[in-house]
Amino acid sequence: MKQIIILLLTTLTAGYSFAQKGQIIGTVQEKSTQALPNVTVILNKPDSESVAAGISDSKGTFRLENIPAGNYTIMYSLIGFQSISKPITIKSDEIVNVEKIILEPEGKLLQEVSLTGQRQSVSLKLDKKVFEVGKDVLSQSGAVTDLLNIVPSVSVSPAGAISLRGNSNVLVLIDGRRTGLTQNNALEQVPADQVERVEVITNPSSRFDAAGSAGIINIILKKNKKAGFSGQLRLVGGIPNDTRISPSLNYKSNKLNLFATYGIRLTDYVGLYTMKQSTGLSGTPAYLDRRQDEDRHDDGKLLYFGADFKINDHNTVTAAFMRNATKDHDKTSLNYLYSNRNGVIDSSLSRRGESWENRSYNQLEFNYTKTFKKAGKKLTVDMQYDFWKSDKKWNLFTERTFPDPAAFPMIRTGSDGGSKDLMIKADMIQPLDSTSTLEFGIKMEDRRVNSDFIAEQQNQTLWEVIDQIDNHLLYKELIGSAYVQFSGKAGSFSYQAGLRGESTNINIEDREGTYSDTKRYTRLFPTLNVSYRFNEGPTLQGSYSKRINRPRLAMIYPFNELTDLSSRYVGNPDLNPSYAHVFEVSLLKNWKTLTFNPSFYYQQNTGVIEDYTYRNADGLFVTMPVNINRETRAGFELSILYNPVKWLQVNTELNLFHYAEKGSYQNQNFDYSGNTLTARVSTQFKLQKKLAFQALYNLKGAEATAQTRTNAVHSIDFGFSKTFLKDKATITFDVSNLFDLRKFSSKTVGSGYEISQTDIPNAARYRLTLVYRLNLKDNQAIRQAKSGNRD
Repeated sequence: MKQIIILLLTTLTAGYSFAQKGQIIGTVQEKSTQALPNVTVILNKPDSESVAAGISDSKGTFRLENIPAGNYTIMYSLIGFQSISKPITIKSDEIVNVEKIILEPEGKLLQEVSLTGQRQSVSLKLDKKVFEVGKDVLSQSGAVTDLLNIVPSVSVSPAGAISLRGNSNVLVLIDGRRTGLTQNNALEQVPADQVERVEVITNPSSRFDAAGSAGIINIILKKNKKAGFSGQLRLVGGIPNDTRISPSLNYKSNKLNLFATYGIRLTDYVGLYTMKQSTGLSGTPAYLDRRQDEDRHDDGKLLYFGADFKINDHNTVTAAFMRNATKDHDKTSLNYLYSNRNGVIDSSLSRRGESWENRSYNQLEFNYTKTFKKAGKKLTVDMQYDFWKSDKKWNLFTERTFPDPAAFPMIRTGSDGGSKDLMIKADMIQPLDSTSTLEFGIKMEDRRVNSDFIAEQQNQTLWEVIDQIDNHLLYKELIGSAYVQFSGKAGSFSYQAGLRGESTNINIEDREGTYSDTKRYTRLFPTLNVSYRFNEGPTLQGSYSKRINRPRLAMIYPFNELTDLSSRYVGNPDLNPSYAHVFEVSLLKNWKTLTFNPSFYYQQNTGVIEDYTYRNADGLFVTMPVNINRETRAGFELSILYNPVKWLQVNTELNLFHYAEKGSYQNQNFDYSGNTLTARVSTQFKLQKKLAFQALYNLKGAEATAQTRTNAVHSIDFGFSKTFLKDKATITFDVSNLFDLRKFSSKTVGSGYEISQTDIPNAARYRLTLVYRLNLKDNQAIRQAKSGNRD
């Protein structure tokens, strides 16, 4: 490469020169205020021969060293901006501090790279697709889970499960790292208006963990750049009850940045679950109709505070603490009607349940970032310690209402658990020249989870253990990883190749010795991303990665609640991880009013995790996750953003894919293939006097496995917003799940039985949100912890 040769020759020449060498330092900015990283700076002789080259760092600063005395031309260039060339004279042993260089956007080039509309900007980077979401009406209210339903390729189920292209094996990060906010639906605690952009990474580079066969969703929070005090107060009221109060404060100076956020949430959920079960279909059939009504109430408190301290121009430290505590009080009512083939009711049962659950998640984080005199060179060290605990109590009261009324013994269950997780990582970015960079890093994660579970039945004044359900589980997980990655550019061609190694040690043991198991495996995960930008503007990308999908703890946890008389879900401690080879080709083309982004992708998965439903000897239907042989997915995704006039924007997305599974477990054959789709249409109007309206329609097509067919899921959301008080305040009214359309309907068929279910976990919700800002504009939010090298 040209710049490598230049730097080598410069270094060699320096060793034979007796003259003192000069230096050039400076800063490159955009619009006089915003620092510009990754700007290429080249120093040329009058005959155009290059003498030195460098790249500006995250603060826009650069440094060129070992420059012989003489007259030169210094050139600054960055894709999407107008290049600048200026003459400069260097004397012996002189350090020249050039004035701040301001690069102006290149209108034509910038239009070809990304399109910034009133709804969102879509851009392709070498290893990710980026969606700017801060200007959406629907991002001004609700939580991050509501916002994710706007992002192309991403969907959130009524139960809060996040999937990417219809695949739930996705890793969710915040500012490039795992946090407690991504666990157990805690994203409900994060206001949507705190999000600046969402990065959809379907083929992550090796700097990211290899977890998540579907890819990574990286949620980037807004950062405040204003000096002095700033803040925000957010008030939400909703029906069913959704009361939220979220004040945030920030103080920023040259050396110190203090930030704090506190949130209170009081939320009610109304759920309805119905089931029709037919058994004995090959002989004497029996039928069951079950209706379950849920009334859930959650109280949540979120505290997050910390500080960034700039030691000097090259060293910064960040420390922060987060606590997310919730108290849930749920009530459920189940009614069972048993009948024969003629529809005559044989008997009926009623069960009332009430539960109380307390959860407390705590996180300590520390980041050290060091930059160097060499522009672009950076070292980051991250440490994170998480500790959480939870306890849940269930009381169940059951009675027969027909034909002979009778009360059954009361049942109570209890679970107590806790975890201690430690993560340490270090990453190094080493620019080799103006067009190539070497990255490498190491990481260690240690996780220890313990849980007690007991189920008891009342016998007069005593309590008896049910089915020997009284146990203690200990789960230990240690993951060590390291990676190396090289990226470069040659003209319009960019590339990035990396290799990540991960070694995993898992130990599961329980007090009774039933589930003791140890798993050790070491795997290599290669990645490759290439990109070519044509002269006329479109960008073509291709990528490959190998991924791992480790079972979530809920999939392994073998204890189960006894709420339902007819069915249960239990974890499988013997579950193994699955692996995926992922290929993708995508194109991004922008015109003045239109963004066109088609993608083709293919996944080959082994050891796939699939739910298996069977009927045990007591007639109870049990569902558990198991490993099957393999699955392939091949799909086409199209995203179109149309902005015909300044006040109107339409975004449509279509994802079609074919899948084929193969494998068996016990007597169940899982061989099956099918086609499905997801689609989304969003329209936003920007009206006069800072009024805005947005409507969103989501469709998740029907799909099936060898056992279960799930019907299509539809949903409609819309919202109005008004900004006033010189952009200091915004009021928003929104409706989610209009007409209660967002529901799951499925049918499971097995040997001699059939089960049809319809689940509506959340009723339609109506919300009114007021956001008031202190020393902030309507597109800013409170400063969060320094991201370091997490992007």
